[in-house]
Amino acid sequence: MKPSIETISIIGAGALGGACASIFHDMDNHCVSFVASGDRFERLRREGLIVNGKLYRIPVFGPEDLLPPSDLIIVAVKHNQLNDAIREIKSRVGRETTIISVMNGIESEIKIGAAYGMEKVLYAVSVGMDGVREGNRVNFKKRGKILFGEARNSFISDRVKRVQDFFDRAGIIFETPPDMIRILWWKFMINVGINQASAVLRAPYSVFQTSPKARDLMESAMEEVIMLAEKERVPLSKEEVKNWETILSGLNPEGKTSMLQDVEAHRKTEVEMFAGKVIELGARHNVPTPVNQKLFDMIREIEEN
Repeated sequence: MKPSIETISIIGAGALGGACASIFHDMDNHCVSFVASGDRFERLRREGLIVNGKLYRIPVFGPEDLLPPSDLIIVAVKHNQLNDAIREIKSRVGRETTIISVMNGIESEIKIGAAYGMEKVLYAVSVGMDGVREGNRVNFKKRGKILFGEARNSFISDRVKRVQDFFDRAGIIFETPPDMIRILWWKFMINVGINQASAVLRAPYSVFQTSPKARDLMESAMEEVIMLAEKERVPLSKEEVKNWETILSGLNPEGKTSMLQDVEAHRKTEVEMFAGKVIELGARHNVPTPVNQKLFDMIREIEEN
């Protein structure tokens, strides 16, 4: 295995993918490129990406372009784009490639691993980043941090060390928790709460920082995830909600969740990955999920109208 990560491919140029690309480009303007196809490919090549007011002309390659495999691939697409993304990164995956998904939800790593082998995949979530994307513009005030690692990290594997070293060089704040499966469910719980509540209330973070009723809606959706986590033998508790509220209090009050951004831009949301998954697991474990059922129905109605 190469001693260090030198080449990075990112698929997905939204708020998180765009922010990461700009940070890596600022460190080394030859290290990072995008993988894209169709309209996204043409748009990124034509317009570039403007991050916090700075124009970035980051190289963009199509799935069919023959290039050496990347040392690191970051998957940062929406739920409904994952199957296409898995196919489109194929030419970038080599024997020593590590793949990190920073997508929401609890299933993307398994799907990527089914295509390329779990030995290439690390689990990851991003927390505390307040990026907003509008067209080819990404703005953020807080970088947040990336929690990543193997499923279990009682010791740090060589491939985790390589990514840690790279993030150190790039100035990415990171943490490698002992149990990444629990962290994945923790982030899932957060998204089921804040993303969906913000979408139906059309509310930025400030509303949840100041309104007890908005927080009640958010927390009631999260509590259904906690009940399901117990059935899945994942250790989540109501204390995790308090941990999230500490993070929430520090976010940019004007910031918006990705689902609210999707609603405002009339894009398809990730409700199937949030409430849809909660409803599916609830049926499997015979656990009622009325809050998420209501949120699912409301967000579907918003999408249709």
